[in-house]
Amino acid sequence: MEDAQIRRGSLIRLQKGNSGWFVVQEPLLQGALVSVDAKNGAIRALVGGYDFHSKTFNRATQAKRQPGSTFKPFIYSAALAKGMTAATVINDAPISLPGQGTNGRTWEPKNTDGRYSGFITMRQALTYSKNMVSIRLLMATGIPYAQQYIQRFGFNAADHPAGYSMSLGTGLATPLQMAEGYAVFANGGYKVTGYVIDKIYDSQNNLKAQMQPLVAGETAPQVIDPRNAFIMYRMMQDVVRRGTATGAGALGRSDIAGKTGTTNEAKDAWFVGFTPEVVTAVYVGFDKPKSLGSSAFGGTVALPVWVNYMRVALKGMPSKGMAVPAGMVNRGGEYFLKEQQVTNPKLALDNRASGPVNSSPSGERRRASGSSASNSGYVPIAPAGEVAVEPTNRAPQPAQGGGSIKGGNNSYLDSLF
Repeated sequence: MEDAQIRRGSLIRLQKGNSGWFVVQEPLLQGALVSVDAKNGAIRALVGGYDFHSKTFNRATQAKRQPGSTFKPFIYSAALAKGMTAATVINDAPISLPGQGTNGRTWEPKNTDGRYSGFITMRQALTYSKNMVSIRLLMATGIPYAQQYIQRFGFNAADHPAGYSMSLGTGLATPLQMAEGYAVFANGGYKVTGYVIDKIYDSQNNLKAQMQPLVAGETAPQVIDPRNAFIMYRMMQDVVRRGTATGAGALGRSDIAGKTGTTNEAKDAWFVGFTPEVVTAVYVGFDKPKSLGSSAFGGTVALPVWVNYMRVALKGMPSKGMAVPAGMVNRGGEYFLKEQQVTNPKLALDNRASGPVNSSPSGERRRASGSSASNSGYVPIAPAGEVAVEPTNRAPQPAQGGGSIKGGNNSYLDSLF
């Protein structure tokens, strides 16, 4: 290991202990943090790694990594734009997609722990990061539409290949791109751009140049409906209040929203959280991707970093949520677009399942009346309308003429992605 030997001129790190000084190793684990002003994109903080002098690679702006489930909100937003609602019911059940896997094989994605909740609302699905629901949403909205839609948030479609796995965040994004993308949700639907230099003065203190940033509600382009942004904000508040990011509750604020993300084999851990004023994205991982460990998730690795930073960044700022935009109605605690209070019936939402939802010892299978063997016997009936948004273990009643759906002992704390 000649390359690892300390030579004359080597930069080493020392730490003082009880018995004197000793050499400490630079950690291999790296990370990045980007914090932006939601209104104009001004970068409040940017950390690109452990030590810039050791490695000048800026992971905050240059490292394109899989965002995992932190990318799901953009798929959900596309679904809302297509005519779904936060109360749209989708089947969190196994799915099999021939030809969508590696080398044209069948793709059979899973929730993290292999457990499924059956029929749940979009709100519940995002709260607990249900992989199966994200896939079904992308199937309903269509890949071409989704690829076009994510460009509104500043993403390059080429970084997110056309495939259903895009719904699980298998594309590539930098922490800065994620922060700028979430800023659209935080500021009511406007695309702002991050910047670090506000003013430039000469040696005589004369102002030579000043940044003219795009400002939400003024000069920034509006890329999504403000009502869409509001609904997404409300859903991601539930992620913090009762979902995979409850650790953010340590700040004791009611205006925080966000989403955790963990990629396959826990190679990347993310948390992107925000208030209507500040958006902060945190990424943790190795430069040469490898697992962070079996207990590593966005909520356990990246979220604590986010909390420590935001505790300072939000100090003195009042906890103030997002105002309800015009053109919305509240039904049973859920907000809907005034002109779109039920799911668009033209959307082809495929709620068929390739396997049992309930893994009970009896192996009970949910068979829809009149279903054929070619459908594997697991074809839950798609509900005709919306249901209440509060979590429930009851499957919706089948459409008129359908058979009953048995079972329903479902857990919602399934996917930690």
